[in-house]
Amino acid sequence: MADTKTDTDKGDAKEQAGSGLEALREELVDFLGAQAEHLVEKTGERLTDLTQQLLDSAENGGGFLTGVGSRILKGESPLKALVSQKAGDVKDKVVEGAKSLFGKSKGKSGQAKVTNIIEVLDIGVPLRDAYNHWTQYDEFSGFTKGVQSVSQGDEVTSDWKLKVGPSKRSYKATTQTQIPDDRIVWTSEGAKGTTSGCVTFHEIAPSLTRIVLVVVYSPAGFFEKTGNIWRAQGRRLRLDFKNFQRYVSFADPDVEGWRGEIRDGEVVRTHEEVVEEEQQEEGEEGEEGEGDEEEYEDEYDDEEEDDEAPDEEGEYEDEGDEGDEEEEDEEDEEER
Repeated sequence: MADTKTDTDKGDAKEQAGSGLEALREELVDFLGAQAEHLVEKTGERLTDLTQQLLDSAENGGGFLTGVGSRILKGESPLKALVSQKAGDVKDKVVEGAKSLFGKSKGKSGQAKVTNIIEVLDIGVPLRDAYNHWTQYDEFSGFTKGVQSVSQGDEVTSDWKLKVGPSKRSYKATTQTQIPDDRIVWTSEGAKGTTSGCVTFHEIAPSLTRIVLVVVYSPAGFFEKTGNIWRAQGRRLRLDFKNFQRYVSFADPDVEGWRGEIRDGEVVRTHEEVVEEEQQEEGEEGEEGEGDEEEYEDEYDDEEEDDEAPDEEGEYEDEGDEGDEEEEDEEDEEER
């Protein structure tokens, strides 16, 4: 009987084990079936998206289909042609995104992104000296790091060779307005950008001048636009502006700058004409100063004479009083 009971227990255990394996197998089959259905759905969605892209491409001129077809004709397999064309489209989108980032902004103005640079410096020299040094463009390459050379074509135009980082660029500058000891306004154009600038000079004290520099820079080209993001041009201009401050502070104060006057891009008064007028004005001021000194001396002499006159009259009165006293004494003696 014991053996019979043991056999019965073993049979129950086998049945339970068999039912457990059966349940596990059924669960595994259900899981695999669900995964297969999910994979089929994903594949169907991708095929639907690809079909829609093909239809859209056909409606828009067949650019995608044309590209795939040309690749198949060149010997590529249909699958490789589809993948290669898709990758090319993705690359084009990335390039367009980069252009939109570094290129023209899509704002309301629709103009290229520009950089505004505003700098103010005080220099301990008279206003005339600061202005004269600024007009010596051919000296800029000696104390700045961004200017390599400047060649003056005439009184209005000049050619500049600049360096910002590893890039070397050439610009042609045109002076629009130039008023001695007051302001200079210019524009410049180059293959990789344009600028508009204005520098003004303000006398704070007889030996202290304030210079205000305003520049609007419009970059053109990949390296220029990339440098514009990091404000490389602004930093270079700021450092060279400080180099100008240092240079002028220790330079010869008797430098002769270009003193002509420009209006609307044309010379209205030459350097010689302005210098001659300034010399005449200085001469007239000198004559007026001498005249004022002579008048002052004449007035001073008249005041001295007026001060001396009452003293002389007092002396005369004193002498008269003394004479009267002597006559009275003589009369008294005679009466006695």
